[in-house]
Amino acid sequence: MLELSPLAKTWILDVDGTIVKHNGYLTDGHDTLLDGVAEFFDTLSKDDKIILLTARDGKYLEELKNFLKNNNIHYDYILNDIPLGERILINDNKPSGLKCAYAINKVRDEKLNIEYEIKKEL
Repeated sequence: MLELSPLAKTWILDVDGTIVKHNGYLTDGHDTLLDGVAEFFDTLSKDDKIILLTARDGKYLEELKNFLKNNNIHYDYILNDIPLGERILINDNKPSGLKCAYAINKVRDEKLNIEYEIKKEL
């Protein structure tokens, strides 16, 4: 379980295999929301920023945006044509010692189960 501060957060999530079935838009002809995704997004503060990343070609972007809207998945930014390799997040810690970066690797197409709790003392 992540212990997070009450400050607004920036969530950066991959799309395929993380929030929707990997390549479902190609193999099934449509996207499928993974288990736990709607519930996870419901826990996020309205003050948080959500950035989605996808390697999808731009020609699929409007279809993806419509799918997310129809499934009430809010995001602030979506970046497409992202390389297929690693995504590396680098950030500094606050002088108070608060960690300002986390990385979670989940099993592709499995339930999204990110547990966190807000700690007021952080």
